[in-house]
Amino acid sequence: MNDDTPNWEFTERDVTILRELSADPHRSSRELADILEAEYDIDVSHVTVSESIRKMRDEGVFREAIIPNEALFNFALFEFKFNPEHFADSWHDAMVSIRDDRHTLFYFLSDGEYQWKSVMMFPSRTAESRWIHDFYKEHGEVVLNVRNSVVHNVLKFRTDPEMYTELDGETTLEP
Repeated sequence: MNDDTPNWEFTERDVTILRELSADPHRSSRELADILEAEYDIDVSHVTVSESIRKMRDEGVFREAIIPNEALFNFALFEFKFNPEHFADSWHDAMVSIRDDRHTLFYFLSDGEYQWKSVMMFPSRTAESRWIHDFYKEHGEVVLNVRNSVVHNVLKFRTDPEMYTELDGETTLEP
């Protein structure tokens, strides 16, 4: 389902820019150019930094999203268990319904008994219950069970800059 794997060869500069943006996504290209020179001995103009960021964004190396503060919405993890009897005829419509729903923040496939999972957000628990009710009415034939868990006390919600140290000049992402 994911045909948008970026075709990208990482340079030391790319990895460093990603690390620094991850540490503070609000840094300007001028600030990043200054940091690259002062802390990493990488001499590059802010225009080049800006162009590198744009190219990586356009290629899909990283994604940007606006995520509301967790105090504004109720977040929940939804897990969908299939009914094999009707799966072949109905799976696609149910999948698209979840994926494209305005409440879906993050949707993914996994292994195990509950193979579709999504992180969803709702303005209230009542709205969440209504969504489940409506989903069963519309797609109940393909789903044997929807397991939902309340997500509360979010303790971390960011990418650590150090993750990018695992990408080096030898790493190439391609389909």
